[in-house]
Amino acid sequence: MTIKPDLSQPIPQKLGRVHFVGIGGSGMSGIARMLIKSGHEVSGSDVRESSNITELRKLGATVTIGHDEKNLADADTVVVTSALWPTNPEYLLAQKLGLPILHRSQALKYLTSGKRLVSVAGAHGKTTSTGMIVTALIELGVDPSFVNGGVIEAYGSSAASGTSDLFVIEADESDGSFLYYDTAVALITNVDPDHLDHYGSLENFEAEFARFANGASEFVAISSDDEGAVRVTNLIKNQRVITFGFAEQATVRLIEVDASGARVSFTISYAGENYATELTIPGRHNAVNAAGAFAVLVGLGYSAAKALEAISKFAGTERRFELHGERRGVSVYDDFAHHPTEVSAALAAARAVVGDGKLITVFQPHLYSRTRLFAKEFAEALAASDEVVLLDIYAAREDPEPGVTGELIANQFGDKNKMHYVPNWDNVPAAVAQIARDGDFVITMGCGDVYRQVPGILKALES
Repeated sequence: MTIKPDLSQPIPQKLGRVHFVGIGGSGMSGIARMLIKSGHEVSGSDVRESSNITELRKLGATVTIGHDEKNLADADTVVVTSALWPTNPEYLLAQKLGLPILHRSQALKYLTSGKRLVSVAGAHGKTTSTGMIVTALIELGVDPSFVNGGVIEAYGSSAASGTSDLFVIEADESDGSFLYYDTAVALITNVDPDHLDHYGSLENFEAEFARFANGASEFVAISSDDEGAVRVTNLIKNQRVITFGFAEQATVRLIEVDASGARVSFTISYAGENYATELTIPGRHNAVNAAGAFAVLVGLGYSAAKALEAISKFAGTERRFELHGERRGVSVYDDFAHHPTEVSAALAAARAVVGDGKLITVFQPHLYSRTRLFAKEFAEALAASDEVVLLDIYAAREDPEPGVTGELIANQFGDKNKMHYVPNWDNVPAAVAQIARDGDFVITMGCGDVYRQVPGILKALES
């Protein structure tokens, strides 16, 4: 198993030279970028090259591919993630040397000190909702700082230092670290069951979201529709609460949603007035994300009409329904969806765009525990595809579990003729190319490394 974050580790007043173990991820690279811009010397390591690493090198960071003791060099502080294995040589050496080892949430707390913090949490929708809030604030003339879990397309970055007192972050609930921040405004997109390997039970999971909400010093924006969110709302004490969604009693109510095409249009009913808009991205779920962002903005005091107009400028985030190319009439997209609810929402959006072609989903399950718990739900969600190419499990922070493979999902799938279980990584592009025809729509899906299949799929389609 991977390390558990030790949030009791005191944060040094001065971090000095900072070394990131696993610097290439969106969150870690964003924090590293902000530390560089604040004058810190930064180094790091990761398992492979990426665009994030290329950008960090341009900014002056020293980044090494592969983990080795010598990468630590003369670091004063080490930053790690919950995905780190306890046998990592850089982590072990940092322990031996007695260096401060900070979880990435602690490094982020260091950066947010003294700011008015907007923290976005939820089982899904966080990255898009964070991106919508950031985009809208910038459109409204505010210059916020932000750290997001994905690159905001319009700005080509997952993080930036702004001049205003507002700081917007995607707060990670997977390891409980979302409780660590001094949050002013909490946005809870949903409380769909997930990360139960960490929390142990649904009750514990929801109780921690209630702690997160009750820790917000200004107000909470929370879904009116998600069952878990409704239960959490009942546990919120002495807080200003703004609900959003389709429920009749929602403070921010969605009406007249049209998600039938490549763009979603909708109307929001708020404070006795109706406000209509259209997003440049598809999907009913993105109308819900926009309603949550709207709730935050009106809660902060911005005009309802101007807030919704500003949200409509959001152009998406990387790895959220992202087009990578077209070969012999087959469009190839990539999406981060990795929970059954997310998969259903992403495929519903894709179905509205694909037209007469087949929808071919290349799905990589993430985590043994999630696959074991939700195999049936994944199979049901994937059934919205015309064809499924199923990979084996991306382990991430977990040790293998005997008998738990991607085949658990394949065995639950109703129409076996549409399910193609391809556990061998190298065989995936050819399997996709053999199925796809002119006018079809391929979408790689998952939060592991399935996106690395895209170049191979495009090449296989050519041949």
